[in-house]
Amino acid sequence: MKAAEVLSDAFGRLPDLVHSAVADLTVDQLHERIGGANNISWLVWHLSRVEDDHIAGAAGADQVWTSDGWAERFGLGLPVETTGWSMSSAEVDQVAVNDPELLLGYFDAAHAKAAAFVAELTDGDLDRVVDERWDPPVTLGVRLVSVLDDCLEHAAQAHFVRGILEFRES
Repeated sequence: MKAAEVLSDAFGRLPDLVHSAVADLTVDQLHERIGGANNISWLVWHLSRVEDDHIAGAAGADQVWTSDGWAERFGLGLPVETTGWSMSSAEVDQVAVNDPELLLGYFDAAHAKAAAFVAELTDGDLDRVVDERWDPPVTLGVRLVSVLDDCLEHAAQAHFVRGILEFRES
């Protein structure tokens, strides 16, 4: 198996993780911040924004957040370029999604575009520099691993919060 195929397989695992973190939760459960930690709504929105923003940047494409009207549908009152990095607690609270299907719809749209991009890559593509602001410059392979790492971490955090919520309610 080639490196690009491994990355494609890894990205392909995200939908099940994200959907199972959100499945059958109430809006209150999606928004609950246990001990002030980020809630499931924010975690899924953020991982979706990171995947959308970073992959669109690497692909030289538009983000579905803006091009497909997701920013307007969410109506968060945050700058459109917000991805969740360095947000204050009050800003995290603004990511109040009252429809789990909206949250998953955006994830699915962003992920479909990202997965299609990753599926077309070859190993040779992974060495292309996509961000020269760093030393050393960031290659596409490094960017994809970074996005995947961030998405997996936040999906796991969402599952952890879900587990606490379910334990408390049992």
